[in-house]
Amino acid sequence: MLKPLADRVVVRPVEREEKTASGIFLPDNAKEKPQEGEVIAVGPGKLDEKGNRVAMEVKVGDRVIYSKYAGTEVKVNNEEVLILRESDILAIVEK
Repeated sequence: MLKPLADRVVVRPVEREEKTASGIFLPDNAKEKPQEGEVIAVGPGKLDEKGNRVAMEVKVGDRVIYSKYAGTEVKVNNEEVLILRESDILAIVEK
């Protein structure tokens, strides 16, 4: 498992549907890069100018929307995950 540092978050991307609403199946090269995922690890938060820890707004288990080209993709235990800064997260998807 990864333990992110500072204000970084580890996200498991959620794949988009393989077919359109009208029933057309999309080939892999036509699919867009995922922008939604599940938070699987959260860093402790960054330090402010005075050395105080700034609490993270996201937590493990949150479903989030993030910037399209944000973060770094890594493979851990044969699973593709994304490490990104909390500032690259645009929204939390509420249930």
